[in-house]
Amino acid sequence: MPRKRDPARNRRNAAPAPEPSVGILDVAFHRASLATPRGETKAERDRLRARLKIVRSSATVVRHLRLETRRFVREPPTPFEATLVAGAFGPGTLERSLTRVRRAEERIRGLVSKAERATRSAEGPDELGDEVRAFYGRIASFVREVDPDVRKLREITRYLRDRPHLDPLRPTLVVAGFPNVGKSSLVARLSSAHPKVADYPFTTLSIAVGHADLGFDRLQVVDTPGVLGRAGRRNPAEREAESTVGGAASVVLFVIDPSGKSGYSPEEQEQLLGRWRDEFSSLPFVIVETKSDLVRRSNDRLKVSATTGEGIDALESRIRALVRPKGELPPMQEELVETPGPSDDEREPTR
Repeated sequence: MPRKRDPARNRRNAAPAPEPSVGILDVAFHRASLATPRGETKAERDRLRARLKIVRSSATVVRHLRLETRRFVREPPTPFEATLVAGAFGPGTLERSLTRVRRAEERIRGLVSKAERATRSAEGPDELGDEVRAFYGRIASFVREVDPDVRKLREITRYLRDRPHLDPLRPTLVVAGFPNVGKSSLVARLSSAHPKVADYPFTTLSIAVGHADLGFDRLQVVDTPGVLGRAGRRNPAEREAESTVGGAASVVLFVIDPSGKSGYSPEEQEQLLGRWRDEFSSLPFVIVETKSDLVRRSNDRLKVSATTGEGIDALESRIRALVRPKGELPPMQEELVETPGPSDDEREPTR
C-alpha cells in the first residue's frame, strides 16, 4: 500500500525562500550585462560599457528598492493602520525599515558618482573591469544589509492587504469582548458583514468590517477577535483587537455573556471591561448582555439575543444616538435665491 504524503513534512523540508537581495541583484546585474555601447574605438567602447554597467545596475537596484517602499509612500498608513502595525510588529518597526531602505538608496547614488569618476581615469579593460567588479561588490553589500528591512516591509504590506480598510472620517462601532460571547452574531445582525459564526472560541482571528446605514452617514461595524484579558500575555489576535478599540472606535460595543456557555465567567469579563474603560476613558462604551434567550441577570444593562432578535432595535437606537453628530446639522444644500430681474415693461426694447 503506497504511503501517503505528509504536506506539513514537505513544507518543513522545503528550501527556505531566497533573500530579497538575491532577486534584486540578479535582475540588476543581468540588465547591466546587456550593455552594448557604440564607439569609434575598442577603448572607447570598453569605457562606455563600464559606465553603462554601473548606471544600469544601480538604477535597477534603486527602482526595486523604491518598489518595496512605494505602498507606504503613495498611501501612507492611516492612524488606525499605523496602530495595527505597531501592535503587530512593534512600535517604530515600519519607520525604521523605511528609513534604512531610503538610506541604502542614497548610499548607492553616492557610489555611482565615485565609480563613474574612477572609470574616467582607469586605463585599459582590466582596470575598467576591476572598477566595475568593485562597484558590484559595494552595491551588493548595501542591498544585503537591508534584506531584513525589505522582508519586514513585505510582511507589513501583506498584513495590511489582509485587513479591511476603515474610512477615518466615518463613525466606527467596534464590537469587542471575550471569545465566543456572541460578537460575530451581533455584527451580522447590525451590519452587512457576514462573519464566520461557530460555537467554539477563537473563530474570529482578525478584524472584519460591515456597514450599516444611519441615514445621515454610514456606520462601520468592526468585529474583533476575542480577548482574554491577560495583561502582558496577549497573542497577536488579542493585540489586534485592542489596537482596533484604541485606534478606530467611535463607540465600543462590549459584549458580555452571562450564561457561561462561552467558557468564561462573567467576573473575568467584567475585569476586562473595567480595565478597558480605564484605559480608553475617552471612548463611549455600550455594554450589552447577550444570549438573553438563555440567561437574564437582574441589572439595567441592555439584554440582547442574536438568535431571537430581542433587544436589537433598542441597541441600534442607542448606537445611533451616540454616533449622531452633536449640535444642529448643517443644511443639506444652500437655498438658491435669484435676484429678480427687470420686468417685461422695464426691459429696453431690442434695437
